[in-house]
Amino acid sequence: MKRNVVHFDLDTFFVSVARLGNSALKDKPVIIGGHSDRGVVASCSYEARKFGVHSAMPMKLARRLCPSAVYLQGDMDSYSYHSRVVTDIIRSEVPVVEKASIDEFYLDLTGMDRFFGCSSYTAELKKKILRESGLPISYALASNKLVSKVATEDAKPNGQMEIPFGFEKGYLAPLAVERMPGIGLKTSSLLRRMGVETIKLLSEIPEPMMRNLLGKSGIALSKKANGKDDSPVVPYTEQKSIGKEETFESDTINMGFLGGELVRLTERVAFLLRKQQRLCGCITVKLRYANFDTVSRQAVLPYTANDDVLLAKAKELFAKLYDRRMLVRLIGVKVSHLVGGFQQISLFEDTEENVRLYQAMDTIRRKHGSHAVMRAVGKLEGR
Repeated sequence: MKRNVVHFDLDTFFVSVARLGNSALKDKPVIIGGHSDRGVVASCSYEARKFGVHSAMPMKLARRLCPSAVYLQGDMDSYSYHSRVVTDIIRSEVPVVEKASIDEFYLDLTGMDRFFGCSSYTAELKKKILRESGLPISYALASNKLVSKVATEDAKPNGQMEIPFGFEKGYLAPLAVERMPGIGLKTSSLLRRMGVETIKLLSEIPEPMMRNLLGKSGIALSKKANGKDDSPVVPYTEQKSIGKEETFESDTINMGFLGGELVRLTERVAFLLRKQQRLCGCITVKLRYANFDTVSRQAVLPYTANDDVLLAKAKELFAKLYDRRMLVRLIGVKVSHLVGGFQQISLFEDTEENVRLYQAMDTIRRKHGSHAVMRAVGKLEGR
């Protein structure tokens, strides 16, 4: 069955949100990130990119490359709010929507072409998003998620593109192998050493050879290079939560112990978020007393996978929850409102050293388990 899949991507989202509140920033090079030279760039405008600035670049280098830019502190509260505004607009018009990240969406319009022209319908939706949110957005319409995502990059900024059914392989063929989702620095270096510089050459490598070269991922890349992708658009409402809870061997009223357990569980949940490359927009803390009464509180928060942000909110919720002087039997932490995204650290405030610290801690956890490294309070009081 012919599919119609759209990939929407909000253009330089953080910068666009900043410009909503300050029109003087329009057409100027804008760089968002930490204020100190030891911070890193979270986002930058197209005007700043002309100077060689890009995301995750040290702020010190960005200032040297583009000293005339306007430098702003990030505002995740505002970004999360505007992301939800756009989500609501899209969901009001399309039945099957996947929120892939804070600023990316996949829409499945399969079957709608019998009643509406998918091209004109998507173009009208783009106009509505711009009109009601004030945010520029680009999109590509294709037969699968892979091709639509790749084509959206060519449609930017504030543009649109359609890859007709049957033209997927031809569209991808001249592109550099690095444009293929799933090909990182290590794989692209390997392919280029073999003389494989374009997706066309990649598509011509026999599948058995790709399997020998890269294992199962090689088979998947071979299919993608030929423009094939059967992955479904997963409705946003079906995104699952991530949670951990602990039932104690003995009921307790020891606040130090309970605080340690809260830290330990929250850190584990945050690690799982980052491991799955997701962000959450809601956190819930649950308590079960010795008499089996169960209570919980939740809070909506800016999309994050940051330990410090989640811990602060978890402690705040716990303080509101624990209002009885009764023994506690169980404590739990759960995050929900999940979207795709990779935010190991706060790009707006953390230094390069903190970035490396969080990345090193996660590397240890992936290799030795989530208990391998944790805050001292979670180790000493929570165990």
